[in-house]
Amino acid sequence: MGDVLSTHLDDARRQHIAEKTEKILKEFLHFYEDQYGVALFNSMRHEIEGTGLPQAQLLWRKLPLDERIIFSGNLFQYQEDNKKWRNRFSLVPHNYGLVLYENKVAYERQVPPRAIINSAGYKILTSVDQYLELVGNSLPGTTSKSGNAPILKCPTQFPLILWHPYARHYYFCMMTEAEQDKWQAVLQDCVRHCNNGIPEDSKVEGPAFTDAIRMYRQSKELYGTWEMLCGNEVQILSNLVMEELGPELKAELGPRLKGKPQERQRQWIQISDAVYRMVYEQAKDRLEKVLSKLQLARPAMEAAIRTDMDQIITSKEHLAAKIRAFILPKAEVCVRNHVQPYIPSILEALMAPTSQGFTEVRDVFFKEVTDMNLNVINEGGIDKLGEYMEKLSQLAFHPLKMQSCYEKMEPLRLDGLQQRFDVSSTSVFKQRAQIHMREQMDNAVYTFETLLHQELGKGPTKEELCKSIQRILERVLKKYDYDSSSVRKKFFREALLQIAIPFLLKKLAPTCKSELPRFQELIFEDFARFLLVENTYEEVVLQTVMKDVLQAVKEAAVQRKHNLYRDSVVMHNSDPNLHLLAEGAPIDWAERCGDAGEDSGGSSGSPSLGAPEAVTPSEKRRRAKQVMSVVQDEEAGLPFQDGSESPSLASPDSVTELRGLLAQDLRAESPPPASPLLNGAPAQESPEPGATPEAASPPASPLRHPPPGKAVDLEPPKPSDQETGEQVSSAGSRPPIHTTTEDSAGVQTEF
Repeated sequence: MGDVLSTHLDDARRQHIAEKTEKILKEFLHFYEDQYGVALFNSMRHEIEGTGLPQAQLLWRKLPLDERIIFSGNLFQYQEDNKKWRNRFSLVPHNYGLVLYENKVAYERQVPPRAIINSAGYKILTSVDQYLELVGNSLPGTTSKSGNAPILKCPTQFPLILWHPYARHYYFCMMTEAEQDKWQAVLQDCVRHCNNGIPEDSKVEGPAFTDAIRMYRQSKELYGTWEMLCGNEVQILSNLVMEELGPELKAELGPRLKGKPQERQRQWIQISDAVYRMVYEQAKDRLEKVLSKLQLARPAMEAAIRTDMDQIITSKEHLAAKIRAFILPKAEVCVRNHVQPYIPSILEALMAPTSQGFTEVRDVFFKEVTDMNLNVINEGGIDKLGEYMEKLSQLAFHPLKMQSCYEKMEPLRLDGLQQRFDVSSTSVFKQRAQIHMREQMDNAVYTFETLLHQELGKGPTKEELCKSIQRILERVLKKYDYDSSSVRKKFFREALLQIAIPFLLKKLAPTCKSELPRFQELIFEDFARFLLVENTYEEVVLQTVMKDVLQAVKEAAVQRKHNLYRDSVVMHNSDPNLHLLAEGAPIDWAERCGDAGEDSGGSSGSPSLGAPEAVTPSEKRRRAKQVMSVVQDEEAGLPFQDGSESPSLASPDSVTELRGLLAQDLRAESPPPASPLLNGAPAQESPEPGATPEAASPPASPLRHPPPGKAVDLEPPKPSDQETGEQVSSAGSRPPIHTTTEDSAGVQTEF
């Protein structure tokens, strides 16, 4: 691979890429600095004026997955350097970065992971044919002829492939369809979470960044939804650069690639990944510098806004009135002829799958609580309540139990409307709705937990407890119905505007956009950092279609379509003391109701042998429990042999051999039952030097060795910010922050 990169990415080519990247970044960051002042003004105005939105009835959890592991298990990964499949122990911690270890014993001994994959921007493919089609489309003229060996051969019928348009691809396979379904649900959860990388609580930087992305793309005549608006700010910015840089490189380098079609495809994937990493590092550096500059200027900007808030608002209203008078006749005609007739059909297409998904959330919650109540009656009683509540508390983050809810969104189609309104993909709407489902499920569970915890303070008998659980369930379901209606109506309004506004802006651009500069003279120079003509123009366009959008959603609620509440149904302070209960410390059900025991999915606490009665905070951090697991400990486990290499497959077509190796790995890697799976738990023995990774990047910081007898308190490795997602570390170092896998010679390392 080094020869490929050194041949096609020599110093001159790298310099050209850096200059092109700098040009794009400079243009974008000009938009970002402009939007920062506007977003700061909007945020401060919002704090003063408030929202007027209905108050949520359900409580929300501040740290939903603190010190938890989502999933763990074994899967086979394809190694591109030696073209072999290796069995890896993999887990997904609370930050949703897929972590790959040499084996389970390496994880328990705190050997640094082989890789950490940040899955933002990736697609999960379940067949090699899907993958070959995407790879063939990414580099025209490289479609393999029949009879030629494909770029990848999977030894089983159950592959899972992570595909990215610019970054490195990852290849996994499972032994059974059931395993494939589980891992697919888990990886889809990772993608869903990582795609939503801009924090919701970012009131200035987040809106400024997304508005700048939109303004930049519109300056290039690119309207409509953008499928690669996923990940954090640096990942999105890297995607923006690659959107423009990629086709140019493909045109220059594509004809120069040598070899058979599959070999040329492999070379292009390596080149694209290397370029993407270069772009990522450059974008990260430039964005950090601009953010630092804006942070220094922010106090002065805030002081100016506070002083002149009324004058800025008055100036903005005057500017909006002038722009409205100019564009309103044209905008109203455009809305009436090109948007209004299609709003009901778009809304219906959105409502059906979304409402089915939220109904499924309600049904799953009802079933889980009812089953728990029956278990309390028939089996464990109050003594087992802690164990049941530990499981219920993580329901919203259980990939398999939530899968039936998420699947309801898959049929979402905008047939005939996607091309008309320039909607590149419905995935953005699907994932947004699925995130809302997960949030509402966790809100319902947390509200139930809080009310039940209050009820336990009364010391109820088993019969009284079961009646209380049923009563609390009914109470929470009423709150859920109200909140889910509010969330869905807000989602429908935002989705309709997200579809209609870019379409209107594109339609109006030929006649209106060229006239906007003349309105600049209406803005005082002192207010120019907080008022922009382009933003005010878009707000006016939004207002022209907002009335029709609100009316359509309101009519759907009046007709009681899909269990939507009417706007007149408002629950004000129905539980005035409920929100006060949420201010307390998080509920520890194991501590409240006794030891919860081992979770059914292989998620148990730390060993009890030699443990002190008083559990320290660091010990609690090491007792991370799992939401779900496929790890199965064998009764007779072989001791871990230091320096041993995981078995590899020389022939990727040998299914029988693969099954045998998997069985061997399970026997060799599984510890005795007394040693449960821990999240970042200290190793009992130090790993030998022979257990070093196959390739390593420079360590971020040296590992501090504790004094004898003192445990090492390591947090789960965090996913890389880099969209390529890979992070490796040497055996004697903590996982580095950055994820580049190029050495000083510019050669990409493999695992």
